Amino acid sequence: MYENETRPQRALLVSLDTGEYNAEVSLGELEELAHTAGAEPVLTLTQKRPAPDTATCIGSGMVEQAAQLCQQEEIDLLIFDRELTPTQIRNLEKACGVQVIDRTTLILDIFAQRARSKEGKLQVELAQLKYLLPRLGGQGTSLSRLGGGIGTRGPGETKLETDRRHIRRRISSLKEQLRDVEAARGLINRRREKDGTVTVALVGYTNAGKSTLMNQLTQAGVLAEDKLFATLDPTARALKLPCGKTVMLIDTVGLIRRLPHHLVEAFKSTLEQAATADILLNVCDASSGEARDHLEVTNTLLNELGAAGHPIIPVLNKWDAVEDPELAPRLPGAVRISALHGDGIPELLKAIEDSLPEKTFPVELLLPFSKTGLAAKLREEGAVTSEEYVPEGLRVSAQVDQRLYALVKEFEIQ
Repeated sequence: MYENETRPQRALLVSLDTGEYNAEVSLGELEELAHTAGAEPVLTLTQKRPAPDTATCIGSGMVEQAAQLCQQEEIDLLIFDRELTPTQIRNLEKACGVQVIDRTTLILDIFAQRARSKEGKLQVELAQLKYLLPRLGGQGTSLSRLGGGIGTRGPGETKLETDRRHIRRRISSLKEQLRDVEAARGLINRRREKDGTVTVALVGYTNAGKSTLMNQLTQAGVLAEDKLFATLDPTARALKLPCGKTVMLIDTVGLIRRLPHHLVEAFKSTLEQAATADILLNVCDASSGEARDHLEVTNTLLNELGAAGHPIIPVLNKWDAVEDPELAPRLPGAVRISALHGDGIPELLKAIEDSLPEKTFPVELLLPFSKTGLAAKLREEGAVTSEEYVPEGLRVSAQVDQRLYALVKEFEIQ
């Protein structure tokens, strides 16, 4: 128990290939997830079966092999690349003598480590409790959570080991608190709409470099590291485009294949921030062999959230690391960049400008001294390219959209 605090938990990763999805790719992803959670993946086991065994998920021979490996390699943790039932967890822990967790528990654990805002913490706890509720009877050797380690973070021990009635009450309370948070966000979004603020959301597969791009564009200081789910809580920052228009740039939680439905549901409000944005930047790691799949995963989830119809700009990040450009995705309207080194950023900004809901256009204005308050609004929302005081008032050259033009058109100089 104490040894685990001084070294990472040694993990054995287990995959059951039933043909539902690409097991090899998914297992590679599980390895990254395990690293992100703080474990040390030591070995992997894969078994092909038409369907999971109801008692142990994998076959009895594979269970014996796993038990032997746990002893020989001093394994602390078995991580399965699929959801397990309480019975399967109990039987596997009894057979192997180590803690057993599944893919969902692993992802929930990472989310628990990463949540920083009040909303993020509420959403993580809600997802964990919803997942835990039907599994209270099957915790086996991992029921006592005092030992710490992967799969044990998040809500405190009393919340996890109490009875179902208390957990249901807690779930209701969390939902109510989240409704309040969502209502507050709704007010902010409505204010943005009223003010004509254009939102641009960075979306895409986890670890694609969205936070690095956010930092490159806005110097936001968002955590950017080579780990899955480095960003959990959305970050919003102002971004001034070359045309002078200021937009709101939002960095969102990364997506992943087979994202547990508990998480999609719990983080719906966070993901909806992306879905309701005016422009979406679908960022992918162009150097990954899975780049095209990653873009499709993101597009599918965005469509489910109702983002269809919004401009989506494919952003092929880490282009400097692409070994063979011929094998990289070729997509209409795609922008190739390196967020780390700043390559391709001017082209990306131009693509955002071209996708703005309302195009801006230049106007020459002569504002009387009694209307110079409009100049302040133009400076704030439009792009004032020049201004000069003349005897008749304030002469202004600016880039405006239709809404701003409606306010100043009577002062336009032909």
